[in-house]
Amino acid sequence: MKNAALGFRAHSGWAAVVALTVTKGEPVILARERIHLVEIFRYEFRQPYHTAERMPPDEGRAFISRSQAEARRLAHHAIHQLQENLQAQGYQLSRCGLVLASGRPLPALPQILASHALIHTADGELFREALLHASARADLRATTAKERELLDIASRALGIKPHVLTRRIAELGRPLGSPWTQDEKCASLIAWLALVSRARASASTRTQKSAD
Repeated sequence: MKNAALGFRAHSGWAAVVALTVTKGEPVILARERIHLVEIFRYEFRQPYHTAERMPPDEGRAFISRSQAEARRLAHHAIHQLQENLQAQGYQLSRCGLVLASGRPLPALPQILASHALIHTADGELFREALLHASARADLRATTAKERELLDIASRALGIKPHVLTRRIAELGRPLGSPWTQDEKCASLIAWLALVSRARASASTRTQKSAD
C-alpha cells in the first residue's frame, strides 16, 4: 500500500483535515474534510473553558473533562473513518501532522480560569490535544509545528524555497475548488511534512541496520 498522512488545523470545536500522499515527489490530495469535535455545535460546547469559567469550580472541572472525552471520541471516529476509506483505495495512513498555536505550557485549571488570555489558549489546546490523542490511538505517528514556523520548517525539510512552496500549496487545491483556505493549506503542508519525516525515519532505520 502507498503511504498517506493526515494534516490537521484545529479550531474551537472543529478541525480542517486533509489526507495527502506523495507520488513521484508531488503531493496529491486524497481527502479534504471539516470534522466536528463537539456533538452540539454551540458556543458553550465549542468554548469549554469559557463555559467552565461561569460554573462553580467542581462543575467546571467536570464539564471540561466531559468536553475533552467527547472531543477525543469524535476525533478518533473521524480518523478511523478516514483510515477505512483510504485503505479501500489502497492507501495506508501511517502519520499525521498537527499545526500548533503558541505551544506554551498551561498552568493548573484555577490559574487558567483566572486569565482570559489563558482561557482562549486552553480552549484551542483542548481540541488540538484531542486530535493528537485520537491519532495515537489510531497508531499514527505525529509531526507538529507551530503555525508561525511551519513554512520555514517545511521549506528546509522539502528543499523548496518558501515563496515557491507557498505557491505550490495554493495551486494544490485548485482542482478541488472551494474551500481552499488557510486551514486547508496549513493542513496540507503539515501532512506533507509528516510524510517527509516518515521517509527520513525509514532511511535512518535502514542505514542503522546496514551498519549493524
